[in-house]
Amino acid sequence: MSESGGTRVSANERTEQLRAEFDSWEHRENTLFRVLPYFLLAVGTLITFLQPLWSVVVPTATLIGLTALAAIWVLWFYTLHPEWRSNRTLMAIYYGGVVVIAGGMVALSPWYAIFAFVGYFHARECLSGRWRFVGSSATAIIMATAQIGGLPNITEDTWWGWVILVVFNVLVAGAFSFFGEQTQERNVKQKQALVELGAANRKLEVALEENTGLHAQLLVQAREAGVLDERQRMAREIHDTLAQGLAGILTQLQAAEQVPEQPEKWRRHLTTAMNLARESLAEARQTVHAVEPSVLAEARLPDAISDVTQRWAEVNSIDAVLTTTGDARPMHAEVEVTLLRTAQEALANVAKHARANRVGLTLSYMEDLVTLDVRDDGVGFEPNVKRANGSTNGGFGLTGMRQRVQRLAGRLEIESEPGGGTAISASVPAIPARGVE
Repeated sequence: MSESGGTRVSANERTEQLRAEFDSWEHRENTLFRVLPYFLLAVGTLITFLQPLWSVVVPTATLIGLTALAAIWVLWFYTLHPEWRSNRTLMAIYYGGVVVIAGGMVALSPWYAIFAFVGYFHARECLSGRWRFVGSSATAIIMATAQIGGLPNITEDTWWGWVILVVFNVLVAGAFSFFGEQTQERNVKQKQALVELGAANRKLEVALEENTGLHAQLLVQAREAGVLDERQRMAREIHDTLAQGLAGILTQLQAAEQVPEQPEKWRRHLTTAMNLARESLAEARQTVHAVEPSVLAEARLPDAISDVTQRWAEVNSIDAVLTTTGDARPMHAEVEVTLLRTAQEALANVAKHARANRVGLTLSYMEDLVTLDVRDDGVGFEPNVKRANGSTNGGFGLTGMRQRVQRLAGRLEIESEPGGGTAISASVPAIPARGVE
């Protein structure tokens, strides 16, 4: 698995773990709130009915009735119908009932303040807005009454103590309500953040999957482009070396066949054919190993083109001259191979089609460009005329030249017209050889 994939999985797992922890904590809190009223009611009832052991008389029947009513009230409104908690009217009725029942129980036995304490929790859960403070304040009054010892202990001499207890409990209730709201708001935000984080992770997962697909598609396209580029390279090399060499050999053998009774000319044509065969074989080996042509391995570009031009002129009996301008300097291998192959293909086209008497080649070294111009005085042609197959005049040779030049971000221009000769100009960036500034 990729690093990005591992990061995605760990992020998703961490998010799910946080959500599971939050849900577990929320479940425990809800369970506590559901159980707490019954637990506090049981504790208050147990302590109240143990009071006779301490010689304190309690109204047993009334308290049993109120205890049962409290349990049924909480069971019906809160436990059995949790969906009602979103109905603020029903919850206000429920909370008011809890306060009235708890107040009546505390009036008979202050120990029931243990049950009344649940009002602080339910005010935050069942009420909203300012009503939470009102509910908490009502619970605080009940708690203050229990703390002073019940209603009988609120007299002319102790009422101020009861008021102090009420104020204290209201302040505590207000603080409890405030922090409760802050906690609830934080929980809501945390839950929402976890939901948004989960959604973001899912979107990221989809995006990464799409990116993986695009990456795979790009790899396939790059592989196909590499295969196509290599095929075109091999096709150009075969055309520029083997095809031209074989054509030259055939021309020399045909010329030798026409002079069987002239040993000197016959031997000269045969020798030329053998030399062309050796050169073609060497070029084929160079092509297979994807290295620079042998002529460039032994000479600089101007000398290599001059040598090719001279031998071409001798073989085809056509005057051909190379002129070099500018600061001739070593260029990158691809630049030199491109210009050499362009010169060879242009000369081959002249020999096959132009019926020219003279060819002029100009190799120009400029600051940013190296340009090769090949001009002949042959019959010319219409470069833009469409063939039956939809291609323009010039065939594979001109196409190969154009592909070579464009591969180096260069430009190939062809000017020709019937009877006006042909001019080919190839311009490529002047990329210096490695290690040469």
